[in-house]
Amino acid sequence: MSNNGAASLARGVHHLALCTDDMKMTVDFYVDVLGFPLVHAMKVPAGLGTGPANRGNPPYESIRHYFFDMGNDSLLAFFEIPKGKEPAHNRNAIGAMQHCAFVVTPERFREIEERLKQANIPYRGPIPQLPRLDGIYFFDPNGIRLEFACQPEDGDNPFVIDCVLQTKAEAGAELATLPGATAEWLAKRVESLPTKH
Repeated sequence: MSNNGAASLARGVHHLALCTDDMKMTVDFYVDVLGFPLVHAMKVPAGLGTGPANRGNPPYESIRHYFFDMGNDSLLAFFEIPKGKEPAHNRNAIGAMQHCAFVVTPERFREIEERLKQANIPYRGPIPQLPRLDGIYFFDPNGIRLEFACQPEDGDNPFVIDCVLQTKAEAGAELATLPGATAEWLAKRVESLPTKH
């Protein structure tokens, strides 16, 4: 690893939980268009939607909660919110999810573009995102913005962190523009970054 051995305390994404008001439409899109196998379908047990037993689920009783394999031992999950019970989203609101990006190999990148074309789903891309990173952007039927990200030079073994890893100087230059950023704070924030690529 290029970042001097510093590592996250997490291994990666277990699941990303999103919301829909039409589970069948969502299943059809994620399985048929994106190729994410459905691996678990359940209803949240009664008593966990409202009241003191709620552990962070949407506040509705016995709603559907389905899980899809999004690759690399990670899951994408959806709760089915009753129609008309929640307002439309604003993906740019504070605390909202702006988009979800999935990393794919070059072969899968070409395949997903073809699947989007076949399903007549508008998309933007491929677009160069960063050096060594291309993306395709589109919306799922719930209005959730998605991206498929590809690191062509990495072939079948993409190294996500290495693709975006900055040096101390690169990250430090941007961090220094933050209001209240002191030299001590900057040094602490970049200490695990490499000094050169």
